[in-house]
Amino acid sequence: MRRRHPAGAALLLIVVLSASARAAAPDPSAIPGTVFKDCPDCPEMVVIPPGRFVMGADGGEPDRHEGPAHQVGIGYAFAAGRFELTNGQYRRFVEATGHKTAGSGCNVFFGDRVEAVAGSSWADPAYGRPIRDDEPVACIRWSDAKSYVSWLAGKTGRKYRLLTEAEWEYVARAGTTGAYAWGDDPALACRYANIHDRSAERLAAEQNIKLPYAPAPCDDGHPGVSPVGSFAPNAFGLYDIIGNVWEWIEDCYEMPYPATPNDGSAQLATGCDRRGTRGGSWRTDYSRQRPAFRGRDPEALTSQIFGMRIARDLDP
Repeated sequence: MRRRHPAGAALLLIVVLSASARAAAPDPSAIPGTVFKDCPDCPEMVVIPPGRFVMGADGGEPDRHEGPAHQVGIGYAFAAGRFELTNGQYRRFVEATGHKTAGSGCNVFFGDRVEAVAGSSWADPAYGRPIRDDEPVACIRWSDAKSYVSWLAGKTGRKYRLLTEAEWEYVARAGTTGAYAWGDDPALACRYANIHDRSAERLAAEQNIKLPYAPAPCDDGHPGVSPVGSFAPNAFGLYDIIGNVWEWIEDCYEMPYPATPNDGSAQLATGCDRRGTRGGSWRTDYSRQRPAFRGRDPEALTSQIFGMRIARDLDP
């Protein structure tokens, strides 16, 4: 059973539209925070309002600059996945299409090294146990994420896609302006995110893995990946936007940020040998669990800690 935090316990109306109803009804875009599904087994979506925010941060790691900090105006409402895409949802796509993820196995972190584990895949991400349908899908390439949203768009007749980098940071910040979404106290992180904490450190010790960074000073009770929605939502009603698994986004990776686009659209002109990943994971250093931190990875990478969250355009 999915654990719900009191902050997310308010009664929500989840609208499910049949194909005929979709043809006759307007898009459910009138009220920010509305939760809806385009079919009974479709992912839940949340309406996100337009807004402005400061994207990025001055500084960052060597060769991983996060600036310059700059104003971005998102002048449109859109919908974002309430949760990260789950194994169960991805399985329905695979069963419907026969889609296969190529490669020699999923990359797994063993302390200061990364190795592909033979035979591992999204269906067996080398957790050492069976996966659960309500856990986020992992070990998928960027192209797998794109294939999923293309299939869902065809299935529903709606414009599903990946979040752009600006949209992702906007929804992750959800009105906050600090370095971390939960504030300056790292002990608060475990209320909101499944990150590398004391429970994850114990798991690493059991696996004889020595990580080159310290755990967060809290214990979220999940040593590895957790079922989606196990922590408090942010102010936009999104769960696990930080932690659990990294999320593929649409953009190509360019550093530093270019002057444009600054309207929420994706940067697709430069650096397309790598794609952006955002949000950190259950095995990620605390310092990388910031909304401004920018991952940059090859499209063909599959990793035990990489998954996805979807977005959808809203019709006028």
